[in-house]
Amino acid sequence: MTRTRRDRTAERAALQAAAERLLAGTPLHSTSGKLTTTELIAESGLRRDVVYEHRDLVDFFKAHAKAQRQVPHATQALVDRVACLKAELLDAKAHLQRERETSVYLRRIIAELSIELDSCQRRTGLTLPFSRCSQ
Repeated sequence: MTRTRRDRTAERAALQAAAERLLAGTPLHSTSGKLTTTELIAESGLRRDVVYEHRDLVDFFKAHAKAQRQVPHATQALVDRVACLKAELLDAKAHLQRERETSVYLRRIIAELSIELDSCQRRTGLTLPFSRCSQ
C-alpha cells in the first residue's frame, strides 16, 4: 500500500487560515471559538502531530492569542449578547409562569361562577340568553 505524500504547503496554509479565523472570532469548525491550541487543531482539521510540526505557526498563534487576552473581540461581543439573551429569557419565563398561574386562577373562578349560575337557574327556573343551559 502506497502512502500519499503530505503537502506541507497546504498544511501550513490550512493552519494559517484556521489561526486567522480564530483570532478574528469567526471559526468554522471550532466548537467554542476559544484561543487555545486545541481549538486551533480542531479549526485546521489537521492531526495534532502534523500541527506541532509547524511549531512556528503554533507559536505565532499563541502570541497573538495572548495579545488579545484569550478572547477575540467578536467572540466577546457574542458572549455578551448571549448573556443578555439569557437574562431576557429568564424574565420571559418568569412572566409566562405568572400568566399561567393567573390563567389557572381565572379558570377556577369561571368554573365556580358557572356552577353558581347553573344552581341559580335551576332554583329560579330562569335561563339567561348567554348561558350554556339555553343552548
